[in-house]
Amino acid sequence: MTPRPSSVIWPVVHRERLALANDLEMLAPGHWETPSLCPGWSVHDVLAHLVDTAKTTRLGFVRRMFAAGFDFDRDNAVGLAGERCADPALTLAAFRGVLTRTSTPPAALPTRLVEAFVHGEDIRRPLGIRSDYPATHVATALEYQVRTSTKMGGGKELAAGFRLAASDTLFEHGSGDTVRGPTLSLLLAVSGRPLGVGELSGPGAGAFAKHTGS
Repeated sequence: MTPRPSSVIWPVVHRERLALANDLEMLAPGHWETPSLCPGWSVHDVLAHLVDTAKTTRLGFVRRMFAAGFDFDRDNAVGLAGERCADPALTLAAFRGVLTRTSTPPAALPTRLVEAFVHGEDIRRPLGIRSDYPATHVATALEYQVRTSTKMGGGKELAAGFRLAASDTLFEHGSGDTVRGPTLSLLLAVSGRPLGVGELSGPGAGAFAKHTGS
């Protein structure tokens, strides 16, 4: 897949941030503590994490990782706590304040798409909110995930041994029993997220679901 330049990726990320902010604008107070698809994190927690990562610069990331003893989970917890306001409305306002930022940790730019799409669903799915994502850009995120080790936040090992075939784009990857489904569903699966019944099909779907925990 041809690499997407920053002039293509950032506008997509900015649109996805805005769409998520708009979806959460009228969220009832009691729904902010709904468990997200991220184990141990609420919907409010994930939003605070998105504020934090939107502010993170390359140099700032290095400094923070050093302070956290190079423990990604510890760094995430510190960043989340720093951006999670007592009032979720204030966290949402802070998120709106970073919608158009182009700061990024020292990682490949497609990770910004992975974050936007996967964390968007981490929040939306438990709340029963649906959103239309640009399938071609989701495919860019999926392409990155299946080629990146889980140690680096990807899903290469989860995709291994299966032929993944998207039903809504031309994306195909790997060899083995075929697993077919929407590009977004494949992205969530190789990102370690649970899926709904029937999202994936094909002769490899059952084994793939067990392999990925989806």
